[in-house]
Amino acid sequence: MEAYILDWLNLLGRWVHVITGVAWIGASFYFVWLDNHLLPPQSKEDAARGVGGEVWSVHGGGFYHAQKYRVAPPQLPGVLHWFKWEAYSTWLSGVFLLALIYWYGAEIYLIDRSVADLSQGVAVAIGIAVLVGGWLIYDLLCRSPLGKSDAALSAVLFVLIAFVAWWLCSIFSGRGAYMHFAALLGTIMVGNVFFNIIPGQKAMVAACSEGREPDPEPGIKAKQRSVHNTYFTLPVLFVMVSNHYAMTYGHAYNWLILIAFTVAGALVRVYFVARHKGSASPLPLLLAVLILALIAAAIVPPPPPPVAATQLTPAAHFANVRQIIKHRCVSCHSSTPTYAAFSAAPAGVQLDTDEQILATADKIYQQVVVIGAMPIGNLTEISDAERDIIRRWYISGANNK
Repeated sequence: MEAYILDWLNLLGRWVHVITGVAWIGASFYFVWLDNHLLPPQSKEDAARGVGGEVWSVHGGGFYHAQKYRVAPPQLPGVLHWFKWEAYSTWLSGVFLLALIYWYGAEIYLIDRSVADLSQGVAVAIGIAVLVGGWLIYDLLCRSPLGKSDAALSAVLFVLIAFVAWWLCSIFSGRGAYMHFAALLGTIMVGNVFFNIIPGQKAMVAACSEGREPDPEPGIKAKQRSVHNTYFTLPVLFVMVSNHYAMTYGHAYNWLILIAFTVAGALVRVYFVARHKGSASPLPLLLAVLILALIAAAIVPPPPPPVAATQLTPAAHFANVRQIIKHRCVSCHSSTPTYAAFSAAPAGVQLDTDEQILATADKIYQQVVVIGAMPIGNLTEISDAERDIIRRWYISGANNK
């Protein structure tokens, strides 16, 4: 029953996370687009009122006219819409999932004893420290004199982010490391909203309400943080989908793959932000494509090495493979899993019968032998010798029963 309840919490949590994430990212992307498409106001009266730019658009059968003031309007409207709950809800639902899957289920998804022999308490403490400490270090750097130079700050942040990616992959399972990397970026993004962007907006609104000239400095700082959020978005989204692809997080150089995808995602965003402003060099987009192509080429699985016929029996016989699958895999990958954490077979892969094993031979070879991502966290302690038996069986044709 516990596994069933956890599945429902996981499902509902993911649903909420996706909905709120779409709302947050969609609003963020829209306002970046809006800022970069503003034109000088056509009306002299609008310019005299403090309007700095405007844009006309059509959507859903209607025309829209958006205006942005250089600082603030002479008089605040009766209804002013804020964009903050999308960010807060996305982060809260994301942390809920992180706690449910990777902290409560640390022994399955976060700890890999072949990487680092951590206890659950230590692993969870490290995960929490990464989020809190990462935000504090980032915020201090932005507030330091280094924050006055966008180029210098970006360079230092990249080095630190790359270090975190490597370090996380050296202490956690691949999936756990990737997810905590994304959670760190997400925490920085929501921290920017909560501690900088929204307070800056509140200060401007308060000044307008009191008849004072708003200080533009909070808006300038908030703009810097908003730009950072824009470039963090695509790397975070990559991690959200990467846990379906063990070829990334399960690779021996998973940290380097994570860094490369982060750079590629940021470059894609650079291109589209520049494109919003008009003519944009395709170089950032081409570099991103080149990075992705290099990753794909670098991690392509090698062809199975030839094995002498004398090595194919009896170890390569299907009976041996069947026993390994039974003892190392079926506790999870079954129509009725016996492992308490799963109420249904992960990814729907069931290995109860000979026919199911034979039909899944390619996946078994890829996940167990080539990548080594399964069994997850090596919970069932499959040995290298057993992996080699599966390898030789697969090379022999994976059909010898």
